[in-house]
Amino acid sequence: MWGDIAIAFMLAFITAYVITPYTIRLAKKIGAVDVPKDKRKIHENSTPRLGGLAVIAGFTVSVIYLLTVMSIEKTITLAGPDNYYMKLIGFALGGLVLSIFCFIDDLRGMRPFIKLIGQIIAAVIVTYFGIRIDQIFLSSIGEIITDNTLSFAITVVWIVGITNAINLIDGLDGLSSGIGIISCVSLLIIFTLNGSPLISIILITALAGALVGFIPFNFNPAKTFIGDTGSNFLGYSLSIVAILGVAKTYTAIVLIAPLIIFAIPLLDTAFAIIRRIFKTKSFKGVFEADRGHFHHRILKHGYDQKQAVFILYGISAAFGMFAIILLESGLYKALSFGLMVIAIAAIGIRDIVKLGKEEKK
Repeated sequence: MWGDIAIAFMLAFITAYVITPYTIRLAKKIGAVDVPKDKRKIHENSTPRLGGLAVIAGFTVSVIYLLTVMSIEKTITLAGPDNYYMKLIGFALGGLVLSIFCFIDDLRGMRPFIKLIGQIIAAVIVTYFGIRIDQIFLSSIGEIITDNTLSFAITVVWIVGITNAINLIDGLDGLSSGIGIISCVSLLIIFTLNGSPLISIILITALAGALVGFIPFNFNPAKTFIGDTGSNFLGYSLSIVAILGVAKTYTAIVLIAPLIIFAIPLLDTAFAIIRRIFKTKSFKGVFEADRGHFHHRILKHGYDQKQAVFILYGISAAFGMFAIILLESGLYKALSFGLMVIAIAAIGIRDIVKLGKEEKK
């Protein structure tokens, strides 16, 4: 298994790293460039925004190659009882639809509501092909099996929610791709500990490799952005692989783990929705962008982009570790770990803030 994991990572990494410069040239040629025209933009220079195509390419090349070879070797079965073959087709078709919508958005711009429709269509497609949350096991109650309609609805909401959460947090150089890497590593550890299906381990490793290959071009100062195409694909893939990874063990604690891992983007999205509704006094305000995201608030405290990104990396990694400890060692150790992290951070936060302001001077 570990050899397959190494291949999945390296092939995705190399492909994404090699292809990213070509996506930069393509973006400049067709005009898919992010020009800072308003106060919401943090960057000062025009930046190509089709880097997500390299992430998709790295992920796709790695997965197709490895699953083909493993099928030939008969170390993985795609057409068995779990019907992974059809699920992967649904994954690919949904991803294609989502990527088309988001590519148009990166190229010409698109109303948020129209993009939401594209996300819903992609989620419906992949759910129709069999990837869904259909049962939960609670030790005190037993197995809860939802009916098809409820299962379908829950899965669509999950996929659209995670997709939007990752997309909305993509506001600083390297932020969404870095948090994506942390999420992938956290899920990989959980899948390994939990005895999850091999296909979920291969998919999450390939996604991590593609992001690692892309991030050198995306870190501040960014040579390219992951764009809506990349951030939406990242959220879409994470949401689906999380479902595949716990498909055999729908216990409450295993279902909670991905929610904890995605805590930063999910909380940021939840606060954004509430904030915008209260500000505009209308549900339409949800689609109006603002400067109230976590990264904006950190920047207002005197940090620069790199410092803000590292702070959010650290918080995201802490949540990921909390989820791993919770699954492996239980609630007591996870809570004690969380309290220790908070205490240590509280001790040093004033000096960190002071140091950040001094460096800016």
